[in-house]
Amino acid sequence: MPPETALLDYGSAEFAAETGATPAQVADLEAFRARVADTNEVMNLVGPATLPQFWRRHALDSAQLLSLAPDALTWADLGAGAGFPGVVLAILLKGKPGARVHLIDSLSKRCRFLEQTVRALGLPAEVHNARAESLRLRVDAVTARACAPLDKLFGFAWPYLSLGAQGLFLKGESVETEVAEARRRWRFDADLIPSRSDNRGRVVRIRSLARA
Repeated sequence: MPPETALLDYGSAEFAAETGATPAQVADLEAFRARVADTNEVMNLVGPATLPQFWRRHALDSAQLLSLAPDALTWADLGAGAGFPGVVLAILLKGKPGARVHLIDSLSKRCRFLEQTVRALGLPAEVHNARAESLRLRVDAVTARACAPLDKLFGFAWPYLSLGAQGLFLKGESVETEVAEARRRWRFDADLIPSRSDNRGRVVRIRSLARA
């Protein structure tokens, strides 16, 4: 089966079966999908061709992070953009005492979309219209998706990692090249974990980080 067909055959039922998402969480994710699709008509949030693949390419790609950090309640999503992975994480953490997702983006119009989504869905999330490296938030985990190459991303994430956060970064098939480039400027221990949403992707788990 071609990869594109497999993506299209993966819907909300498959997502719920794989992740254990409740009907209420699936309903919130469907409402989020509709908001992304509507807003994408007037503002480029995600590639239009990826919207029919929402449940695997966007929802599962984001949700897999929770299984890698099951005890993490507070998250920072750097360059949150359309809300992947941060809004998905907030939906799945909704109702858990102490849960909080910080959605950080430097573009005002994306922040307005995120703020409207957080309010509409009643999510345990806070939107920060700021550059990621300008904030110092103490969180359990820091993440990013399609934000920047690793060498630059580490600079954005350093304030959070230096306060004890675990780093979990979603990366594509060029991850090995990015790791090699990052080692020119940084010393770090990393695990490259196969992605559950795309066998070409990896989740980069950072266990230690220091400037070279």
